[in-house]
Amino acid sequence: MQAETVTRSRHEAAASSGEPLIAARDLVLVRDGRVVLDHVTLAVGPGEIVTLVGPNGAGKTTLVRVLLGLVPPDSGTVHRRPGLTVGYAPQRLEIDPALPLTVARFLTLARPAGREELGERLAEVGLPPCLDRQIGALSGGEFHRLLLARALLRDPDLLVLDEPLTGVDLAGQAELYRLITEVRDRRRCGVLLVSHDLHLVLAATDRVVCLEGRVCCAGTPVDVAHDPAFQRLFGTEFADAFAPYRHHHRGRDA
Repeated sequence: MQAETVTRSRHEAAASSGEPLIAARDLVLVRDGRVVLDHVTLAVGPGEIVTLVGPNGAGKTTLVRVLLGLVPPDSGTVHRRPGLTVGYAPQRLEIDPALPLTVARFLTLARPAGREELGERLAEVGLPPCLDRQIGALSGGEFHRLLLARALLRDPDLLVLDEPLTGVDLAGQAELYRLITEVRDRRRCGVLLVSHDLHLVLAATDRVVCLEGRVCCAGTPVDVAHDPAFQRLFGTEFADAFAPYRHHHRGRDA
């Protein structure tokens, strides 16, 4: 509990500085003669959930890899706040179900930790005590929660979650989005989320960035849902769904 209080205080101090956790400007990436990222600019602030959406092949995962320093851009800059700690949950992590790997061992691959701390992280993401359980025995939803727990072991300033709900049913997706929001609220960390689950995304994020090689549109969920570029890619059903909230949203921000 004391460690969690220290973590929250550190993140709140970072938030008060007004400096983004991570900021990209005019990123360009070309692969095999194709422009994958075309002058992409994006920033994530402390305590903010920013969600990347876009069609398949839009460059979302590639952008995440550039932001994390795993892939160098051809031009443009990425600025990370000094001392930034990132917790990352990848889109896919293939583990042989026959591999004798316990939950505890899997978690400590992120960093060494005692069983008490590991148990606290499991509880934080809504998993029962299961440190000695085999990874291969977990359901899809349990495994996604475990990936989140593993990312939280780093005590991150920024959580980067790449398609964290793949293979999870609709009820499980809603619960995981609620959990991600609770983690953000409790820790005051920033969250960069990549997702294609648009109904849930638009209801559970602070800002949306729509990517199609370049940034087509960006802003609050309400405004993005009404943007012609977004509607061209995903249709108008989201604008219709958000119509009752648009006036209230603008009034709240005014």
